[in-house]
Amino acid sequence: MTLSFEVNRPRVPGVEARAGKFPGPSLIPALNAIQARLGWLPREELEELGRTMRRPLYEIEGLISFYPHFRTTPPAKVAVNVCHDLSCWLRSADDRIAEVRARYGDDTEIELTEVSCLGRCDSAPALAVNEVPAPVADVDALVSAARDAELGEAAVTGRAEPWPNDPYPAGSGVPGRYASLRALLSGEVSAESVVATLEASGLRGMGGAGFPTGRKWGLVRAAEPGGVKYVICNADESEPGTFKDRQILTDQPHLVIEGLLLGMAVVGAEQGWIFIRHEYGPEERVLHAEIEALRAAGVIGENACGSGRRLDLDIFVSPGGYILGEETALLECMEGHRGEPRNKPPFPGNYGLHGRPTLINSVETFADVPVILQRGADWWAEQGEGESVGWKFFAVSGHVENPGVYCVPMGTSVRALIDLAGGVLGGAEVGAVQPGGASSNFIGPDKLDLALDFGTLAEAGTMLGSGAMVVLAEGTDLLAASTNVLRFFRNESCGKCVPCRVGSTKAHDLLRGTLDAGSSTLDEAQRGRILQLEETMRKTSICGLGQVALGPVVSVLGLNKGGAAARLQPRPEGSEEQPDR
Repeated sequence: MTLSFEVNRPRVPGVEARAGKFPGPSLIPALNAIQARLGWLPREELEELGRTMRRPLYEIEGLISFYPHFRTTPPAKVAVNVCHDLSCWLRSADDRIAEVRARYGDDTEIELTEVSCLGRCDSAPALAVNEVPAPVADVDALVSAARDAELGEAAVTGRAEPWPNDPYPAGSGVPGRYASLRALLSGEVSAESVVATLEASGLRGMGGAGFPTGRKWGLVRAAEPGGVKYVICNADESEPGTFKDRQILTDQPHLVIEGLLLGMAVVGAEQGWIFIRHEYGPEERVLHAEIEALRAAGVIGENACGSGRRLDLDIFVSPGGYILGEETALLECMEGHRGEPRNKPPFPGNYGLHGRPTLINSVETFADVPVILQRGADWWAEQGEGESVGWKFFAVSGHVENPGVYCVPMGTSVRALIDLAGGVLGGAEVGAVQPGGASSNFIGPDKLDLALDFGTLAEAGTMLGSGAMVVLAEGTDLLAASTNVLRFFRNESCGKCVPCRVGSTKAHDLLRGTLDAGSSTLDEAQRGRILQLEETMRKTSICGLGQVALGPVVSVLGLNKGGAAARLQPRPEGSEEQPDR
């Protein structure tokens, strides 16, 4: 797959730093293909790629060194990657990792690596053996199969009945679906009415920041009328505790794709992509099957639904790195550069992929569009609790009896969602909750009746975020838990800006030293140092990762003092994606 590009378009203010970067088709799909074929990236393959694509070797090596999925040494026969992030840590991942290391650590055929979240928090503690995901309890069987070259592909677990946001009957295929898209392409519904309906519905971006969806679509539609535009679905779900998009992709590929295609038709784009994390191989196969079915049925292609309009769709597989969930880092990756966030403005809606206006929405956002267009803005608004609107998917993990994905009315209380997940393990009391993923501030048990919506959680000093609720039982060491979260952000910092790169390391060293010394509290000097680092990172980091990295720690310091969150959660402007991404 190649990405079209334009090298002679005039630069706009704010992107001068990109001058001098290598233009041209992204090398990342080619690098992904080499590694898929050989298991690693031999130098001779890289030299041949450089000759074929007329690109210098140092550019290729610069890409490889940035992205964690790429490797320049041959892999062991069996690669065992075990997650050590919060949801798995709460389920005794450290003990399970020690057991696996004791069993296989000296085996020369096995490479054991601790990794960040695999997106399998519902089966925590989770691992992947030769990229096949499973609970740690299955490690022996998977290792044995991998040794014998009998390890098959992981199967996806789907839902028998449609989720509440699916307007189509269970089991209906392509001919019975894509009704909203057909209506738009046939002229039965206008692009302007689609934008108006989305605006009236109150649908906001479900990637985290909650930017109004209809407004975003309208802005991109109005940008450079008649010019080249792109649409991207951000499926790079990589934050600890977050796995709802994985389930949506499994159960509702048709809705995600229809929403994306509707966005293309509305804004005037002919090409769209689903940008998906490489750990989601099973879900990628589901998407490929749906796309091929659409192509065979004439729904996409040069004459989409017989409309005379070209709508084409492809999948771009991420080469790894949480930072790629941040929309401008994602664009840098797709253009073939290191995935470092851009300064804003300009925003992607005006200057996105290859400098063209680009619409970027999350998996859940796109999946909600078809039902809103079919049942109306009023119907969507009525689905919420109280003043909230619509349905909301949540990934619930940690100390709950039934970790999993739940679709509930927006505005459902924290307590009600925990109860829906079976309550706290063993009947324990709640100690703390992260309501919106690793970047959201912890709240205490006195906040369980908070409504899960954008405004209420923001007023309480946290955020809805990625829709990932992590529940901690009473008695959990909250400083240790928040330090686990900080380790993730420290490891995933792209390193572009000093405040994030250095500040996260300094803070983690301080906290880790305190915990290793047997203490779970900070003295006033340590507390002051953490607060100083948090303020500096929040105010001076380029992107949301650095801005929120220390928020969970600071919120825990507030809880330990008997208060709520120590500060308000920052809320970025102009972006639909969550601030930590």
